[in-house]
Amino acid sequence: MQRRFRGPPTAAIVVAVAIFEVVGTVFASARQPDHRPLDALAFVLLLAGPAALSLRRRAPLVMLPAAAASVAAYLALGYAWGPVFLALALAIVLSAAAGKRWQTWAVAGACAAVLVAGAAASGDEFAVIRAFAGTSWLAILVLMGEGIRLRTERVAERHRQREAREQAARDEYRLALARDIHDVVAHSLSLINVRASVALHLGEKDPDQFRPALEAIKAASKDSLAEIRQLLGVLREDAPLSPAPPPRLDRIPGLANDARRAGLEVSLTQPEAAAAQQLPGAVQEAAYRIVQEALTNVVRHSGARKAAVVLALEGTTPTSGSQLTVTIDDDGAGAAGVPEGNGVTGMRERAAALGGSLHLATLNLAPPHPGWRVRAVIPVAWPPAGPEREAP
Repeated sequence: MQRRFRGPPTAAIVVAVAIFEVVGTVFASARQPDHRPLDALAFVLLLAGPAALSLRRRAPLVMLPAAAASVAAYLALGYAWGPVFLALALAIVLSAAAGKRWQTWAVAGACAAVLVAGAAASGDEFAVIRAFAGTSWLAILVLMGEGIRLRTERVAERHRQREAREQAARDEYRLALARDIHDVVAHSLSLINVRASVALHLGEKDPDQFRPALEAIKAASKDSLAEIRQLLGVLREDAPLSPAPPPRLDRIPGLANDARRAGLEVSLTQPEAAAAQQLPGAVQEAAYRIVQEALTNVVRHSGARKAAVVLALEGTTPTSGSQLTVTIDDDGAGAAGVPEGNGVTGMRERAAALGGSLHLATLNLAPPHPGWRVRAVIPVAWPPAGPEREAP
């Protein structure tokens, strides 16, 4: 994370103010013979103010009173006027900028009261004007510090908001990856389990089918392991955020073939290839994952013999009414009354992320297999003309 600018180093401020006060006061004292000449105590007081500025980070509550006390002692002893007020002015600004509002206003008010009291005691009308000008400058210095504080707080808040947005984006992306991992693992392991059961069953009765079953298991495990490695690489942050192109609609026939190899009769209806390929990548990926999870649930839990996958595209032009409807029907036992698992939750989240919805319903077929329907409606935000942008 980029380090925020916190102003010049404290040591540089102290040295610069000390040099300016000492040199400036020496020259000013040479033109004020009626004041007490500078001595060792005067130089100690001149350096005490800048030294107090060194406490701006370690002890900000001590900085301003110490600077004010050094200036008050210097003037009370009758030394020549000069830039001795510079340390006090910076202490007021830095104290207000650090958020020490009550202390800053209290010290500034005390200094203003001293100026007004001294002007009233002197009886000089010009002293009153100088006291008014000094009081105005004290208020200006406090307000300058308040402005710096407010600006610093706004900058810090913008940093926090930006970091929160970046963290939320990272969390959302990893949640999407977790859903992908769940879909891949559930789908592949379900097929492997079914094919392994078939292989064990046919190993003795029909040896000729034993080898194809093992080859199907090998192919399913190889593909799923490759995809899981890519997804886990992103979670470990040692791979790019887009390790592989997201699945598209043209890969759905492969899901149907996997389900057929598991013994399920699957019919597939898809939009025309030209229209389907124009769909945004996020819509195609969501449709693919929903079909993947739905077929996995049919194979694992429903006991169905048949399933129908229908993808229907309503509207093929950039209009507000365009949507992709994904429907998966089966003749299995259904899932009425069964709590939703991670797979159904993931399908619902994928549809909702694109402004769509997911509906589950019983088909009311002949018992004991009433059938089950999974239907997702995904709005299509058509991309502008030209090549589709890649995900960041």
